[in-house]
Amino acid sequence: MRKLLLALALMLCAGPGFAADPSPRAAQDPLPRATPQSLGFSPERLARIASTLNADIARGQLPGAVIAIARRGKLAYYEAFGHLDGAGTRPMPRDAIFPIASMTKPLTGVTLLTLLEEGRVALTDPVERFLPSLANRRVAVDGNPETTVPALRPITLTDLARHTSGIPYGARGNTATHRLWPASSGSSARDYNATSFIEKISTLPLLSQPGTNWEYSLSIDVLGLVVEKLTEQRLGAAMEQRILRPLGMRDTGFLVPEAQRGRYATPLPQDPATHRPQSVEVGLSQPGYDCGGGCGVSTAADYIRFAQMLLNGGTLEGHRILSRKSVEEMTRDHMRPGIANNLTNTEGNMVNWGFGLTVAVRREGGSGLLGSPGMFSWNGAYGTAMWVDPKEQLAVVFMASTPGLLRQYYRRVINALVYGAMAD
Repeated sequence: MRKLLLALALMLCAGPGFAADPSPRAAQDPLPRATPQSLGFSPERLARIASTLNADIARGQLPGAVIAIARRGKLAYYEAFGHLDGAGTRPMPRDAIFPIASMTKPLTGVTLLTLLEEGRVALTDPVERFLPSLANRRVAVDGNPETTVPALRPITLTDLARHTSGIPYGARGNTATHRLWPASSGSSARDYNATSFIEKISTLPLLSQPGTNWEYSLSIDVLGLVVEKLTEQRLGAAMEQRILRPLGMRDTGFLVPEAQRGRYATPLPQDPATHRPQSVEVGLSQPGYDCGGGCGVSTAADYIRFAQMLLNGGTLEGHRILSRKSVEEMTRDHMRPGIANNLTNTEGNMVNWGFGLTVAVRREGGSGLLGSPGMFSWNGAYGTAMWVDPKEQLAVVFMASTPGLLRQYYRRVINALVYGAMAD
């Protein structure tokens, strides 16, 4: 009886998406393993990942990292390097918990699509159907909030999911209109709850007409609050029910329980490129609202399962999260002609990429990254990255705590090292 009561108490204390059992998972593989050779990788070339990361860790470029590579449904590589903490006192475990910033966005997108499959929402729905105060928007003229015109049409859920709503991130531009908006998802969830956030942004002019301009933004935060309205749950609870629990993503959510905080990865005390102080504490305190655009935490093991589910067309180990057609809709390029594409300005390596529903999608033609047309990806501002290449049956998750300028560098380098190791 005492054991049963203890187990129940632990379950009540655990946050959404986190297991009640605090025991480490480092020895467990998130997917079935196979030899690199059987999955078309050269072991000698895969070894370049370790030599590159270990050398950079020794030079003080990053504290540590975890990388998971799956191909043809099986795990080819799953390793940890360096240190969990920026002070370099603790070895990096494979089950380290990282703040994933904008890699929260695809989780929010999938959660919304589960509601679409239930017939409760359409991508063409105007946002005011769910959040009435966001109706009748006005648009700043040339970034000047003192001069506005009426929005020509409502913001749709597609606009929110592909960042064409006209909503900006305040920190990603220098116009007077940018300066009116919350700087980021993280700062927004720190300063507002769900109600006050919507009240705040309902008073602000849009940066551009809905459907005309790709502007990286708070749009996915709004999308997460649409999910909350439909489910009458916090976003984290809806994610847990619809994605995290079925996929066994035990260490993903919006708040790291006390028992798990010994696995939380932290950055170097100073950015190696600028020497400015840096720290990240996302997930260590309850956000004002579960910001679907950037407040999540996860592990390489959890996220590779999520990526593999998408690669499988919406299913993993008998658990169907989405239909194949919903995954196809999420991961096709929604950037029709007439939409100004500023994606390259946000992610410098993403030349010749479009955007789907919460993920970037590679187009035909050359790019700043290796890979195939149709591959899809998104990254996190604190140093995490993921991509899925359906043509190569490949899914990759890279977790590091590098919130400074080097995060762009590692996205390019890890991409080159993974594809450089493919032998067929």
